[in-house]
Amino acid sequence: MTTLLDTIKAHWVLCSVTALVAITFLSLWPLEQLPSVPGTDKTHHLIAYALLMFPTALRKPKNWLLIGLLFIAYSGTIELLQPYVNRYGEWLDMLANSAGVACGALAAGLVNVLVARRKTFSRHREK
Repeated sequence: MTTLLDTIKAHWVLCSVTALVAITFLSLWPLEQLPSVPGTDKTHHLIAYALLMFPTALRKPKNWLLIGLLFIAYSGTIELLQPYVNRYGEWLDMLANSAGVACGALAAGLVNVLVARRKTFSRHREK
C-alpha cells in the first residue's frame, strides 16, 4: 500500500491532470440521456472531485490549499459551460464538487497521519 501512496505522491501532478481531463470530458460531453450507473448524480460529483483532490492533498505542495480552491472554481466553470453542450449546470453539483474536494483533502490528511504513525510504530518495534 505504501508503494501505491509513494507513486501517487511522486506523480501527483500527472494524477491530478488526468483526473481533471476525465472530469472535463465526462462533464462536457453532450449526451441525450445520462448513463444508468449506481448512486446519485451528487454522489458521482463528490467522488470525482475527491479523487481529483486526493493526490494533491497527499503530496501537500506549498500551495495545495490554493490548488483546492482552483479545483472548486473550475467546477463552477464547468457548471456554467454545461448548458452550452446540451447538459444541465446545477449549483448543487458545485456544492457536491466542493464537498468532494474537502473529502479528498481530509482523506489524504488521514492517510498521511496513519502512514506517519505506522512508520513511528515500526521504528519503535525495531529497537
